[in-house]
Amino acid sequence: MPSASSTHRPTRRVAVAGVALSDVGRVDEATPYALHAQAARRALADAGLDRSRVDGLASTGLGTLAPVEVAEYLGMRPTWVDSTSVGGSTWEVMAAHAADAIARGQADAVLLVYGSTARADLKARRRTADLSFGARGPLQFEVPYGHTLIAKYAMAARRHMHQYGTTLDQLAQVAVQARANAATNPDAMYRDPITVDDVLSGPMVADPFTKLHCCVRSDGGCAVLLVAEDLVPDLAARPVWVLGSGTAVSHTSMSAWEDFTVSPAAVAGRTAFARAGVTPQDIDLAQLYDAFTYMTLVTLEDLGFCAKGEGGAFVGDGRLLRDGELPVNTDGGGLSACHPGMRGLFLLVEAARQLRGEAGEGRQVRRRDGSLPELAVASGTGGWFCSSGTVILARG
Repeated sequence: MPSASSTHRPTRRVAVAGVALSDVGRVDEATPYALHAQAARRALADAGLDRSRVDGLASTGLGTLAPVEVAEYLGMRPTWVDSTSVGGSTWEVMAAHAADAIARGQADAVLLVYGSTARADLKARRRTADLSFGARGPLQFEVPYGHTLIAKYAMAARRHMHQYGTTLDQLAQVAVQARANAATNPDAMYRDPITVDDVLSGPMVADPFTKLHCCVRSDGGCAVLLVAEDLVPDLAARPVWVLGSGTAVSHTSMSAWEDFTVSPAAVAGRTAFARAGVTPQDIDLAQLYDAFTYMTLVTLEDLGFCAKGEGGAFVGDGRLLRDGELPVNTDGGGLSACHPGMRGLFLLVEAARQLRGEAGEGRQVRRRDGSLPELAVASGTGGWFCSSGTVILARG
């Protein structure tokens, strides 16, 4: 029997080879499968690789046997699969899994693909907007009291406001700057400017969140292709390198959450930065999951861009704008661009496009000296701060 040392394959570097969106926003006629296929075709074309060279697939949330049904629909027979489902952070967690598998030679090219018609389904009454997530297991003790997903986020936001003096104006700044970033994104659902007063005067959804504190409801899909460095010479696009990743989970029951002001990004981010060998101060732009304004603020704290409790002050003065000190959610994020469900994969697409210098006129982030950004972080959050996945990407 061969020894472990004789069978070990050297670690390979991993690159983002191709990224793409499907049609997004208001897509009334497509099925989720069609959006998966459209995004996959576009990402493969972006990479310049044939589907036959892809031996891994990561997909979840669709079909009885995800990702087997998606693989069949795409005409693929992958030998490496992942169907992890931990909410909005799923795609960063999957990217971490895929990068580790590629680095160790278990796969050469892994396609991460997602598609959802959440908005169209609600419009056509094919699904309900129930956000209680059932009443079995630990959740059975909270669901009878109407404790929906947004209520859990609202409770956490109120705790941060109580403990650190964070204000409604500061939370509203997150929405205002996300909308400003969406203004030049042709794929964004909402592009008209908004003010802090617009956010504060909107209809209340869950105190303290008014409508504009909350993400949009959209259709859409996207895909990201990760490959081993061996395939990079064959790529049509400039590679973006995966430097490091981290994952973490926290809780499902609110009673099991020790501190409403700390998310699992505090753990996932610390791991990702350590593995990448960089610090938050090195980062040129951040793509953060933003189903609600408070998510952006607390994730910035937990990733180390500012100290705990200082997020409210940090998000002011236009710091999150595309030309600000730390551009955040440069496509407009879930608050203005799109949010078809588990949005985490969109974070990786936008980060890669920005690092490749392909965001387009009026959207491209540049450093103070006019050069393209070199480092980006994508951090997804799942459930009600139940899970986190963080990925550091590099241009060079």
